Amino acid sequence: MLTTKQHELLVFIDKCLRETGCSPSFEEMKDALKLRSKSGIHRLITALEERGFLRRHKHRARALEVVRLSDDLAPPARELSRFAPNVIQGNFSGKLPGVRSANEAGAVSLPLYGKIAAGLPIEALRDNEEEIEVPVALLGPGDHFALQVEGDSMIEAGILDGDTVIIRKGETAENGQIIVALIDEAEVTLKRLRRKGQSIALEPANIRYETRIFPAERVKVQGHLVALLRRY
Repeated sequence: MLTTKQHELLVFIDKCLRETGCSPSFEEMKDALKLRSKSGIHRLITALEERGFLRRHKHRARALEVVRLSDDLAPPARELSRFAPNVIQGNFSGKLPGVRSANEAGAVSLPLYGKIAAGLPIEALRDNEEEIEVPVALLGPGDHFALQVEGDSMIEAGILDGDTVIIRKGETAENGQIIVALIDEAEVTLKRLRRKGQSIALEPANIRYETRIFPAERVKVQGHLVALLRRY
């Protein structure tokens, strides 16, 4: 099954080909899907090619061919949706405006806010031009975002360099949870939270790294880990 964005792009390309006889430009596709970067279009086209829905003719400009439309795309949805979600609201008791339910769509778009250190802390990159498709089943209540892990200090918790972690936004967390911690309003790291009196310990999951302890006022919780994605 295709993701929502893959569906939308495939339908848009097919519509342009049938109406104009020419595939749309990357700029037109970016605007139609309400993305801020053409890099997202490149990724979507590559995924559609790999799944056999699109064929790209080399050495020809704007030469895309729709091989087939998705079998699970219902007829009423064949017009391009104008909604491009940034952060998914977590109340799943009812249908979210503009977002198909889990029965209709297997994934939703979350913002990918760059890299987070799982070793020495680095400044988080909040690049809203990037999005990632995440299975709805991985999400619960609340707002979510994604970060790419850089470093190996959490490997004993099963978090590897290059993994993508899904974070539920929040300013509080329970002792022992893996959190996104903002240190001194400048540095961000992914560590296990341990509170000790008026201090906060940021605990790695790798014996080669030391636990760092800060006064509580120097550390702010940005959210806690709820899921992890890995590509092989």
